[in-house]
Amino acid sequence: MYDKPTVRSAHPVSDAMRATVLDVLARLEREHDVHVLFACESGSRGWGFASPDSDYDVRFAYVHRLPWYLAVEPGRDVIEEPISGELDVGGWELRKALQLLRDSNPTLLEWLRSPIVYRQDDAWVARLRALAEHNFSPVRGYHHYVATARKNLREHLAGETVRYKKYLYVLRPLLAARWIRERGGVPPMVFADLVAATSLDAGLVAEIDALLEVKMRSGEAAHGPRRAGIHDFVERELAVAEAHALAKQPKAPTQPLDDFLHDAVRHFDARHERQE
Repeated sequence: MYDKPTVRSAHPVSDAMRATVLDVLARLEREHDVHVLFACESGSRGWGFASPDSDYDVRFAYVHRLPWYLAVEPGRDVIEEPISGELDVGGWELRKALQLLRDSNPTLLEWLRSPIVYRQDDAWVARLRALAEHNFSPVRGYHHYVATARKNLREHLAGETVRYKKYLYVLRPLLAARWIRERGGVPPMVFADLVAATSLDAGLVAEIDALLEVKMRSGEAAHGPRRAGIHDFVERELAVAEAHALAKQPKAPTQPLDDFLHDAVRHFDARHERQE
């Protein structure tokens, strides 16, 4: 059993960057007349294997004022900031987020399990996380992770020279698929937690640790020769994953999602009214 990479969390979010992110979120709330319910770090920093030059991928869910939900024509349901330097900021409107949660969207599920949270309304996000667990479809999640691993293996690991981070973009979804296959629940977001829960050969463990060490101390573009042990593992693991079929399960009822949307919109609209 693998403990955890010794280089985990080598590049946490600085106080200065966290303050910058909070300023951006506050500005977006004012500009769009919304309330940010939850904001986190996605991508390599959330997965736990950022490089020194990795971007900050800030993702959030937000609630509009009540009149926005009563219009005949639906409004734009995303907020996206132009990428500025190392900061990439984008968010989904709550109804869109709940629709994606209903469909077990793995990206949203990972946001809710991110180890780096910039801000959140605790009680509301706890309720949202509970809904995510209740609505999780192992079949949908499994197919997503297997397809992601297959695509990244085919597109990025075919040559004799490989970008280090691309191995992780195959390993992580394969281990997430194994988590679902063996445990049935939502996989953790952090790569080290996935590896720690998986029985792996000691030689492979050492090779993964060495890969992480190099990746997290080098730039995003760092590359090198193919790593035979890891490559053989991902090919074998993908074959096992593709051969496995999960039993379908009934979809969870959508009424709790509707209730959450109604409650959140009324609550934050009323709070905004009191503050004006």
